[in-house]
Amino acid sequence: MSMIVNRRDVDFYLDEMFDLSTLLKADRYREHDRESITAILDLCQSMAEEEFLPCAAELDENEPLFTDGKAITPQVLKDCLKKFVEAGLPTATFDQDLGGMQLPVMVANFMQGIFQAANAPAVGYVFLTSSTAHMLQACGSETLRQRYLPPLIEGRWFGTMCLSEPHAGSSLSDIRCMAEPVGDGSYKLTGTKMWISGGEQDISENIVHMVLARTPDAPPGVKGISLFLVPKIRVEEDGSPGEPNNIALAGLNHKMGQRGTTNTLLNFGEGGDCLGYLVGAENEGLKNMFHMMNEARIGVGMLATMSGLAGYLYSLDYARNRPQGRHPGDKDPNSDMLPIIEHADIRRLLMEQKVAVEGSLALLTYCSQLVDQQLTSEDSQTSQRLTLLLELLTPIAKSWPSEYTLEANKHAIQILGGYGYTREYPVERLYRDNRLNPIHEGSHGIHGLDLLGRKVNLAGGATLAIFEEKMQPALDAASGNETLAEMGESLSDIWQLAKRTIETVNQEPDPVTRLASATPFLDAFGHLVIAWLWLRQALIAHEALQSGAQADTDFYEGKVAACHFFYRYHLPQTAEKLRYVGSQDRSVLDAQASWFTGA
Repeated sequence: MSMIVNRRDVDFYLDEMFDLSTLLKADRYREHDRESITAILDLCQSMAEEEFLPCAAELDENEPLFTDGKAITPQVLKDCLKKFVEAGLPTATFDQDLGGMQLPVMVANFMQGIFQAANAPAVGYVFLTSSTAHMLQACGSETLRQRYLPPLIEGRWFGTMCLSEPHAGSSLSDIRCMAEPVGDGSYKLTGTKMWISGGEQDISENIVHMVLARTPDAPPGVKGISLFLVPKIRVEEDGSPGEPNNIALAGLNHKMGQRGTTNTLLNFGEGGDCLGYLVGAENEGLKNMFHMMNEARIGVGMLATMSGLAGYLYSLDYARNRPQGRHPGDKDPNSDMLPIIEHADIRRLLMEQKVAVEGSLALLTYCSQLVDQQLTSEDSQTSQRLTLLLELLTPIAKSWPSEYTLEANKHAIQILGGYGYTREYPVERLYRDNRLNPIHEGSHGIHGLDLLGRKVNLAGGATLAIFEEKMQPALDAASGNETLAEMGESLSDIWQLAKRTIETVNQEPDPVTRLASATPFLDAFGHLVIAWLWLRQALIAHEALQSGAQADTDFYEGKVAACHFFYRYHLPQTAEKLRYVGSQDRSVLDAQASWFTGA
């Protein structure tokens, strides 16, 4: 049993639920077949288990050092990433004319996920670089693409995103970093950026920073933000390295988890001119950065999910093999102890992990399928509908896994008991690594504001109509299924309640009151989406069982049981949260600052 991936589940999502075979018939992916994709996944699993997993604890215990103004990383990290790059894996989703493999995003997310489960901090550098390169490909000038894309795609250079500043945090409208035009097409950047993952390291030959900054005459707020490509080492016209670009490492942030990924405070232009290059048009930086952030948000959801999966698989193996205690009715101390998986509460904790992790995997594979369909669609109306559906689902794809697979990691620790709380076992590290995910790429609350304040009402509510259209086939199929009909009815009722809740909230004229319960709404709507995807999984599993799939009976029975558990335990909580949101309760808004302590 692997501790980082359940390949039967991967096959289920790729082949039975999201129809990879049809996608491979598209011109973009025609050069790949299922056999070659299996071979790539085999390579990733082998490399992750043999190279990345064994050093995960070492990287956690020996985080990068701040020495003489530089970030010094452990040699074992350099060795792992060198092998990753030499295998050509950074090129997975890039076009073949750029030297890429041009793999489906669905497949690439599982490739990345396998490594994330093994050693999330190590592959964090590569994850950021891929997002940087995709954004540059979409928004950069031909000159910038020719000069910077090849080494980014090949993995010789790594990339970052530089948004936050010490005083501003998530409030990008308050950033102060400045970019002054030089006159030759370049800009001089000055200012400080904080919380920059991979912002300094001694692994790659160069670092390409994507920096949000203001030009001198920019309008205030987010409308005055531009995006700049700022290399750590300047690059000559022929692509050769030039002089250092005066980006100073002011310090490293010492994190609770994901310690192997450097997290930095950077000063731009502190010791001399720091030159950057405009990506896209002036004052359109936030729009362009979202090319990177939306990809990163699905990636963060996958990162959270795979941390949850690793904890689930480890605690499942432990529960199967750890003898302890007896059934409540067995009072004979001389009888054999039972594996703890025989105890009801351990099975509950395992089921909690299963519904969170496999529900999240279904969500993220579905979002990846939508991206693949965008890339292969030749119809503008279809592409627009896919875009709107992804707009609705992206805040959920980032946030729901980040919250609920973190809970799964908590349950994994509980199964191991005192052992789980010690560093001799990986589950406490996986929890700490996962705890960052509700915070970065937009904190949980920000995604709630985005979903309730904007996404559910995009294009006059078209996002909801498109989602309802996608959900309806599962509801119809469940209505004709004696085993699953009750769940289909429950989901339909919750959906109607969700729409009524949105209508109620939209009638509130005061924006502060209207969005006061945005986070509970995000949780509730995420539960609704996950419930739909669990119903789809159960429908597929039930059909397979009816057709006599003897070899996989346990696998499919597990899917149906998990769906029942989610609907009976978690979906009722969704209704309560939606009713709370619809009540527009003011107990939080009306609480005065002094009330929290009485002084």
